[in-house]
Amino acid sequence: MKVKICGITSYEDAMTAIEAGADALGFVFYEKSPRYITIPQAKAIIKELPPFVEKVALFVNVDTQTINSTCNATGATLAQIHFDVNPEFYDELTVPFIKVIRAKEANDILRYSDEYRLVDAYSEAYGGAGKRLNIEWFKDVDCSKIILAGGLNPINVSALKEYGFYAVDVSSGVEISHGKKDSEKVMEFIKNAKS
Repeated sequence: MKVKICGITSYEDAMTAIEAGADALGFVFYEKSPRYITIPQAKAIIKELPPFVEKVALFVNVDTQTINSTCNATGATLAQIHFDVNPEFYDELTVPFIKVIRAKEANDILRYSDEYRLVDAYSEAYGGAGKRLNIEWFKDVDCSKIILAGGLNPINVSALKEYGFYAVDVSSGVEISHGKKDSEKVMEFIKNAKS
């Protein structure tokens, strides 16, 4: 499984994740999040990173112009659209993007089943609530294009291998405090996801 470490707020945490084998890093451009990062802060981190690591910019309730300009300004390589939009919205994006399903029930995980998508547990607050999805929903579902998020940690990620998820996405499950990663948990999470 590929691994995304989300809620990166420092160069040190970014490099810890990359050195441990992370495939992607997440940067949260949502001001209400405790992991919020500004455009200059993200740009300063991203420009120092080695190549071949996806830099994912997470957005909530903004327009397409904001998404396009933020990705271009920071060097982010993928936009994560964490809110519901109409289909025309995606046509206006000039950057690669991934849709997020905030699943309330089993049927929700089948949306966009022909595309790569991120599936997270629904919560009133956006992003990083640490709620876990009912893993039974994924039995007999083709998970090869699903990035699973929500309530993951170094201990429970090992049990996901049988489902064949494309990737897993973690934030609070590898933190000391909001926005500050625990290097040992990051390393353990990635090792358990990939071994």
